[in-house]
Amino acid sequence: MPADQAVTPSLRRIIHVDMDAFYASVEQRDDPSLRGKPLAVGGSRERGVVAAASYEARRFGVRSAMASVTARRQCPELIFVKPRFDVYREVSLQIRGIFADYTPLIQPLSLDEAYLDVTQPLRDLGSATAIAEEIRARIREQTGLTASAGVSYNKFLAKLASDHRKPDGLFVITPRYGPSFVETLKVSQFHGVGPVTAAKMERLGIQTGMDLRGCTIDFLVRHFGKSGPHYHAIARGQDERPVVADRLRKSIGAEQTFERDITGWDEALAAIQPAIDKVWATYDKGGRGARTITLKVKFSDFRLMTRAASGSRPVGTRSELAIAAEGLLRAAFPFEKSVRLLGVSMSRFEDEQAEQTVGGEDLFSIVDRPGS
Repeated sequence: MPADQAVTPSLRRIIHVDMDAFYASVEQRDDPSLRGKPLAVGGSRERGVVAAASYEARRFGVRSAMASVTARRQCPELIFVKPRFDVYREVSLQIRGIFADYTPLIQPLSLDEAYLDVTQPLRDLGSATAIAEEIRARIREQTGLTASAGVSYNKFLAKLASDHRKPDGLFVITPRYGPSFVETLKVSQFHGVGPVTAAKMERLGIQTGMDLRGCTIDFLVRHFGKSGPHYHAIARGQDERPVVADRLRKSIGAEQTFERDITGWDEALAAIQPAIDKVWATYDKGGRGARTITLKVKFSDFRLMTRAASGSRPVGTRSELAIAAEGLLRAAFPFEKSVRLLGVSMSRFEDEQAEQTVGGEDLFSIVDRPGS
């Protein structure tokens, strides 16, 4: 379908805000001696993993989820700092407060990015672009950090737009421009199309948005299952998913796909720590506790396995979360095959009891849940 014949999308106004190298930027803000230097947030030890990298480090090829020894090899001058997730969460809440001045429809994706629906804003500045500009200016003024923003008529395009001019950029994709913008991109650049799916598309001759647009829904469903209709829609610049305002969570999770598969216990134990840190950083301790910890393991053949541990009382400290997650990891070891992904999540939220402390692993019962 030619771009000028695309179906006119519903006229929503969506902003995607993405902080620039968030963890690393906070560290450089708080320690002036780190500014302008290649920086990695994470463990510097042999089995450490990079949680975030500054733009100075990214120029050397350093990126998140990279093994620390590899990062050091890429950039011998790399400076490692330990993550401070409590600080990152505090700054994230400060930024969230800025968003709330413009709309109640805020959907956080992580500590450093969120969707905002400003179709009917609390403060109408005449356009979503003007709102995005003011938000970025206020973030810079109040936090000393920079943010990139994308503005469009749906979530998919707003996310693409925020990536288009990072760092410290703003990009707008209008309804008229949306379909033609998508057709020029490689499918590997599409948010939601991971490396495995992108490789499969390329084997099928689908390399760009225009190639994807040429595929029928039946073809896409046959090869990609229930994701087929979504791929068919985004190839035309269409995405009807609403911005879902933050609500009580049923679970909190984090996972990491590794740049190389892991096999040994020591490297698995080190690799799971960033996921534990991220989950704990976003854990809602304000009156609600989680009783179940789940470990997710994806093997090199893409088979998925999960193990869950439930406690008699809510988890109260990061140490308790780590004890449970590491216990689940130990129960899954030795691995049947090499591992490409590890994840940790917390669930079964309820009002916290007066007694919160989990005494140890013996309070958890472990349940195997083979995945598919």
